Amino acid sequence: MTEAQQPLTDAALQAAGDIWVVAGRLRRRLQALEGIEGPDPSSGAERELSPSQASVLRRLAKNGPASASDLAAAEGVRPQSMAKTVLALEEAGHVTRSQDPHDGRRQLVSLTERGRERRQGDRLARQAWLARALQEHGTEEEVRAVITAMALLDKVAQA
Repeated sequence: MTEAQQPLTDAALQAAGDIWVVAGRLRRRLQALEGIEGPDPSSGAERELSPSQASVLRRLAKNGPASASDLAAAEGVRPQSMAKTVLALEEAGHVTRSQDPHDGRRQLVSLTERGRERRQGDRLARQAWLARALQEHGTEEEVRAVITAMALLDKVAQA
């Protein structure tokens, strides 16, 4: 029998199930932290990005400029809905539109410097939340065990 064909141990099955459940919970919790912005200078009220706005910023940061129709297809929404999302992001100064150099009929949506800073701030806020939660809910030994477990998970992901 090769390694891939060896029977699965109870420990491996439990670990796989636990990882699946915990990763989903953690992903949802971190996504809930995304999009919280500082005070609006005009009103002083807190401003938040909608989940669709945060998703578009994330997609543009990861994949670079895209047309609104490409963003709509990637996000699984109607082009009209994406047009509203892009307009809100543009009004907030997070994105800009420019003519596609390869097709003058299309416009490309790109992150502005403010949009990049926003994405970076969201990422740092989620990382800080997770670090505080690990410190508050785990012992130093448990946190080190998480580091060791993450190394194993990275090996699995890279295999």
